[in-house]
Amino acid sequence: METTTHTTKQRLLDAGLELLLEHGYHDLGVQTLLAATGTPKGSFYHHFESKEDFALQVVDQYMVGVHGALDACLSNPDRAPLQRMRDFFEATAESYRGEGYLGCLLGGLGQELSGVNDVFAQKIEGCISYIAGRMAVCLAEAQDAGDIAPDADPVGLSNLLVDCWEGAALRSRLRRNEQPLEAMLDFYFGSAVTR
Repeated sequence: METTTHTTKQRLLDAGLELLLEHGYHDLGVQTLLAATGTPKGSFYHHFESKEDFALQVVDQYMVGVHGALDACLSNPDRAPLQRMRDFFEATAESYRGEGYLGCLLGGLGQELSGVNDVFAQKIEGCISYIAGRMAVCLAEAQDAGDIAPDADPVGLSNLLVDCWEGAALRSRLRRNEQPLEAMLDFYFGSAVTR
């Protein structure tokens, strides 16, 4: 019974990630999710208190993947700090490509909900700040290695990186191609952080 329960919840969360990227929060009805997963309505409310609770848990699951990608890329001792950072964003761009350039779940939900829902605003800001914080650590390592200017601000540069990425992810979604992501990374790593 527990395995079936876990499987049902996981199936809903997996489908929710794809459907939230495709439809957004407001346009995704619970009935659409249930139809896509073949799940009875009662099962949804057994696992989630509300649609909001469901979407917040989808964000948590999304962040598990982000944490894994950050760990894999930023902890690679065989790569220089700036290259590790770029590796993370290139891997992220590759996942966007595989999803049809639907963009970043955090950026999409943040744009849609942050002005009307404080819970989502705080949750998404926390997630984005976490990513920026991991980048700041890498930038500090790059600074220690002499790869960026000694007077550079790693925290400010990391926030700039994440802000620019989110804008490029939106443009990538609009254009349905990777060009804005590539251009942003080339600019940032080619001139914004180099000495």
